[in-house]
Amino acid sequence: MRRAPKNGIFEADEETFRFLNGRTRHAPRIFRSDPDAGYSRVIEVDAAALEPQVAFPSSPANARPLSQAGGIPLDQVFIGSCTNGWLEDLRDAASILKGRKAAPGLRLIMIPSTPDIYRKALQEGIIETFLDAGAVIGPPCCGPCLGGHMGILAAGEKALATTNRNFVGRMGHRKASVPCEPACCGCVAILGRIAGPGEIEKRG
Repeated sequence: MRRAPKNGIFEADEETFRFLNGRTRHAPRIFRSDPDAGYSRVIEVDAAALEPQVAFPSSPANARPLSQAGGIPLDQVFIGSCTNGWLEDLRDAASILKGRKAAPGLRLIMIPSTPDIYRKALQEGIIETFLDAGAVIGPPCCGPCLGGHMGILAAGEKALATTNRNFVGRMGHRKASVPCEPACCGCVAILGRIAGPGEIEKRG
């Protein structure tokens, strides 16, 4: 069965320009839609009103709201990758992990996206917070995200990862499963199962 290709293109905005500032010596080339462009359909989404989503195997499109994730127990949580290991991501997870420990028997792995982010995470005490929680910190690289090294899943294991792909065999054995969800990985690491910040708040 052939699957239709998927692609999402976002027009550059002020946040994009802020990110590029100081990161390149080249002036960016900005592509925009024609002012008179026509569209077959327009969909408006208020992202701030969305419940966190969990992408179940074996496609990022197989997403469910966090409340429908079913409290699945996990063997591993991976926070990082080139797409979701930015300083803001690490700050969010560290704010939840601060003063807490990862669930017994759960592997918590963190890899910053770049050496610069690694350095800033060190300076802000984020790395120390992860270490205190029981995490293993790796160097910026392509590691567990693609089953290269660190955190390679065995048959039957389940992991939650902030990576952008979760197809069969992505992080190890073909009979392992990888749902993806960036925002709540800190909560999941503490509880050892898929959950959101509300459960952590109840525990205090």
